[in-house]
Amino acid sequence: MGDILFLAHRVPFPPNRGDTIRSANLLRKLAGIAPVHVGCFSEGNEQQADLDELASLSSTHLVVRRSKPLVLAGAEAVLSGKPVSLTAFQSPKFAKWVRDTIASRDIETVVVFSGQMGQYVPEGFAGRLVIDLCDVDSAKFQNYAEAGDRVWLNEREGRLLALEEERLARRADATILISDHEADLFRSRLQFPSMASIHVVGNGIDAHVFDPSKAEVQEDISLRNGPHFVFTGQMDYPPNEAAALWAAEHFLPVARERFAQAEFHIVGRAPTKPLLALEGTPGLTIWGEVPDVRPFLASATCVIAPLQIARGVQNKVLEAMAMARPVVVTPQAATGIAAHDGKQWLLAKADARQMVEKIAPVIEDQSRAKALGASARQFVLDHHGWDAMLAPLETLVRGSREGDRNAA
Repeated sequence: MGDILFLAHRVPFPPNRGDTIRSANLLRKLAGIAPVHVGCFSEGNEQQADLDELASLSSTHLVVRRSKPLVLAGAEAVLSGKPVSLTAFQSPKFAKWVRDTIASRDIETVVVFSGQMGQYVPEGFAGRLVIDLCDVDSAKFQNYAEAGDRVWLNEREGRLLALEEERLARRADATILISDHEADLFRSRLQFPSMASIHVVGNGIDAHVFDPSKAEVQEDISLRNGPHFVFTGQMDYPPNEAAALWAAEHFLPVARERFAQAEFHIVGRAPTKPLLALEGTPGLTIWGEVPDVRPFLASATCVIAPLQIARGVQNKVLEAMAMARPVVVTPQAATGIAAHDGKQWLLAKADARQMVEKIAPVIEDQSRAKALGASARQFVLDHHGWDAMLAPLETLVRGSREGDRNAA
């Protein structure tokens, strides 16, 4: 086949957050199928080794520094009638590079990672188009609005993104979602679902990296009595921030009623001002960015994922399960992972007392905790390795023009 053009809204390296973990593994898979030309945006915190890895996987590449202030992107969005998510990633330089690459290279397939990048596919491109939306962004912004967060702005963003998602789904030869739940949600929001070819490609985990036998414990945690509850993630991401705030303000006090020395650890880069304002709360530690999350997972008595707004599959949950830790998830955090309550994890609503009651028997019975963790790791090995998850990608990229529209 001809070459592949891969467009991503962030440099895929380092793969240290949900979207870059997925895009990095997609890129590695694509590079094994055909020569790949990569265009992506930089946030300016990449190291040279990250750019070297990008270069090693691509025949040609362009990295554009995204420096447009959000306020300016918002003003442009209002004036143009477009979503802020699109105007924030508008770049004439990037658009020209895409056009020139398609004109000068044997580009047979364009693979778009994240809906913001669909705007760069030229209308006249006659090749194959595969779009990995991951999850339904428009629904996420509507969830924010329904939760009372910047209601007018988020309602507008959700409405306009839904129109863009519909346009992309009609245009694409294949539209990828991260789970059956997201795919069903996406279909339900399309005006003409029969015009879209929708496929599911789930998230994977590198269980050789997230291996409890290879991880050191975090001594600062392991030397204290606990129990220790750990929550990981990018902490300026609103759903993670909201979950961490809820756990600090509601879950931790109830946990300390049951276990006097219980501690809650918030682990992840860019903790927000509301989170930092909680420093000094008894039993709470905000670690911020750490070089390696595995020691914190290895030291956890229990990993919690008390998300109340979530889209797609949560890598943080799979990582904790791969590390053989007991994991407690809300229904939102459980989306797209077919584990069973009481067997591979514990499922509880975001109700502090209910969650503590669910966790307590596991904390008090170490044999039960070990069995739950071992079952969680085996589940990840069996169902969520990257090779298994990305197996459908080559067929979607190579495609057969006939029949794809019936795949949904």
